Amino acid sequence: MKAILFALALLPLAAVADDDYTLIGIGVRTRPEFDGSNSRTVDVVPYLRYYGKTLFARTTQGILEGGARTNIGNEFYAGVQLAYEAGPRNGNPGASLGASLERDVKLGPVPLFFLGRVRQHLDTDHGTQADFRVTMGIYGEDRVQAGIYGQATWASSKFTQAYYGIDEAGLLYTALGFLGSYDLSRSWSLVGGIDARWLSSDMMRSPFVERRTGYYANAGVGYRF
Repeated sequence: MKAILFALALLPLAAVADDDYTLIGIGVRTRPEFDGSNSRTVDVVPYLRYYGKTLFARTTQGILEGGARTNIGNEFYAGVQLAYEAGPRNGNPGASLGASLERDVKLGPVPLFFLGRVRQHLDTDHGTQADFRVTMGIYGEDRVQAGIYGQATWASSKFTQAYYGIDEAGLLYTALGFLGSYDLSRSWSLVGGIDARWLSSDMMRSPFVERRTGYYANAGVGYRF
């Protein structure tokens, strides 16, 4: 999806650690050339996490995005964002404009991060996508932080036509992943994750799809301040 990639599956570490920090880093990722492809490629990828009072920038599960958000009550945030988007079947990339709702909650000692997001591609022929994701912190002691996430993404018929050659709006894929970091020092951390995506049954009708399941893995180093 990208060469010096503006996207990657790095956890929103707010789900498993303190909120009050910024992280910038770089790593490598192995992935399918596009979801549904048998071919694989390796990218250099950034890691980014910044939350200001209003503005934010982050990489989360395949998307680099930045924008503004506001607390509408009880740690419930509404926002707008501009995001980097992969091109059709690893073609020319683009961008999208969208809106999101997100919330951080705790169930006892377990932190949870909920995100709902709609993305309209600026190239209108590439259509619209909608995501719902839940990230759960599962460990946060000493130098180790870890979380898991699940996501479902839906797409409009314009998107599926541009990316998969079929006119089929609905569920695009579901995903599960593991995300983590290890603090090398107060400022430096090793970060990474692995995840799997499963294309929906409708997407399997595409002439470009060779397999249902795609596996992603990434690892790198981040500087936190």
